[in-house]
Amino acid sequence: MMTNLSSFACLGVDYRTAPVAVRERFAVPAGQLEKMDLALRSLPGMDGVVLLSTCNRTEIYFESGDPAAAARSIFAFFETSDSNHFRLLSGADALRHLALVAAGLDSMVIGETEIFGQLKQAYSVASAAHSADSLIHRLFQASFNISKKVRSSVPITVGPTSVGAAAVQLAQDIIGDLSGSSVLVVGAGDVARSTAQSLSSRGARSIFVANRSYERALDLASRVGGQVIRFADWIPFLARIDIVIVSTAAPVYVVGPDVLRQACSSRQGRPLFLIDLSVPRNVDPQCAELDGVTLYDMDAMQEIAQQTLRHRTAAVRQGEAIVDAWLREFSSDSVRTTVHPEGAEFLS
Repeated sequence: MMTNLSSFACLGVDYRTAPVAVRERFAVPAGQLEKMDLALRSLPGMDGVVLLSTCNRTEIYFESGDPAAAARSIFAFFETSDSNHFRLLSGADALRHLALVAAGLDSMVIGETEIFGQLKQAYSVASAAHSADSLIHRLFQASFNISKKVRSSVPITVGPTSVGAAAVQLAQDIIGDLSGSSVLVVGAGDVARSTAQSLSSRGARSIFVANRSYERALDLASRVGGQVIRFADWIPFLARIDIVIVSTAAPVYVVGPDVLRQACSSRQGRPLFLIDLSVPRNVDPQCAELDGVTLYDMDAMQEIAQQTLRHRTAAVRQGEAIVDAWLREFSSDSVRTTVHPEGAEFLS
């Protein structure tokens, strides 16, 4: 069945096009996805919308008779004229990108297992909100199917396969043997869960979990043999922690230099390592200026990601070849892109 892809497009900002300081400005909490889907769907010229927002990307998949004009409406909606960090793909390019994202081939950590679930959840929210139209339904379903084939056919899941696993790899590079170290995970969402599970599998024995919901923290701690710290108590608890990995949905900093300075006063000079996996960031960058404190954020994860990519280059090419062969069969539409003078890619 032939599909006219010319009206399908994707406008987004991701880890390749922008640092975390830019990405966090466009991050959308999971609880706001439905509201944002409906708001974007109501923009002029928009026929269908799915909004995806993760720690590494915010992307709007949409159908429009004029993708370039729709993109300008989206920029106006986000109240930004800075399109330099955004990329607009249309037609077959947009569908290829969607398939690569679903397969984990466009992730910071190649082979990432979480993105497929995040993309399915974004699609589910848009479907429930009736912001996704028939074309988007067909393209997302087709992309999910080909991504499953890629994951089952190509060895892209060797080594770290999530941001959380990459963070644990970084922690191990810093400390060495994790069995004698105390690690605190702040948060209990998907990234925090994968982080805690990776800590446990890497031999960490002193894992502590803090979260605003005590029940969710207790559930996560029980799964990894850890202990729970009440959210109000985790800052003072830092006197006995070696590494803190923060991943919450808070839209503001939960750790600032003043509070951290007080907590570090009882550490007697022991170094403290903070890994902030939150977008928006949860740890004030000024914390890195304190003596004895080393701070890593999502941008720092890219070095681990590059190491992973070097080991998976052949697998990535195999996966891309599968997607490209599928795309040729799916549609004969061809799309030519040029670079818009403001920085985003627009169709010509």
